[in-house]
Amino acid sequence: MPELEASNSLTELLKEKDFGYLNTESQKVTVPANSTVFRQGDTCKNYLLVLKGSVKVFSRAENGREIILYRVQNGQSCTLTTACLFANNPYPAEGITEVDTTALMIPLPIFNRALAESEEFRKIIFDQYAQRLSDVISLVESLSFGHIDIRLARLLLQLSKSTDTIETTHHILATELGSAREVISRQLKEFEKKQIISLQRGSVTVINRQELLKIAE
Repeated sequence: MPELEASNSLTELLKEKDFGYLNTESQKVTVPANSTVFRQGDTCKNYLLVLKGSVKVFSRAENGREIILYRVQNGQSCTLTTACLFANNPYPAEGITEVDTTALMIPLPIFNRALAESEEFRKIIFDQYAQRLSDVISLVESLSFGHIDIRLARLLLQLSKSTDTIETTHHILATELGSAREVISRQLKEFEKKQIISLQRGSVTVINRQELLKIAE
């Protein structure tokens, strides 16, 4: 993926002698799983680069419904953080660690210095930003125009790449797809009725992958 390549380039760039100040002036932090990294409305003061782990970035509606925008994983940075730093705006969404996560927090003045001094640094940052923006636009298009059976089939195929049984709940699947739990439960039962999947408490088992592929395509 272009973003992963750009992010790996950024990690490598930090090791270069000319960018030593990015490490010495920054703070490396380790955050336990299920910890809040930022909340909606928080002030953004640091550029965040995840060195190891995963941060789930999501938006929460007034009724409590959530939609996952993207995940920030090994070697990646948070695009919302970048946007907030550029515009001096508060966070419009929330970020929570999914596993123990180590990140580099680069203070805004140091981040701005690197942007001003290095064309290579600027290119990596803007390439990441453009790629993630494209991903979010695709998500919006999917939510607006995609059929829920197709989107759910694709998600189940993605989650069952290594094992037919997926440890998950209807609520988690609904959050992943930005839908209501009741809608997902109804579609899962429809898949089960067609003997495509088998539902258990806290898990879903894919029993007819070929039929699921037909729906996804």
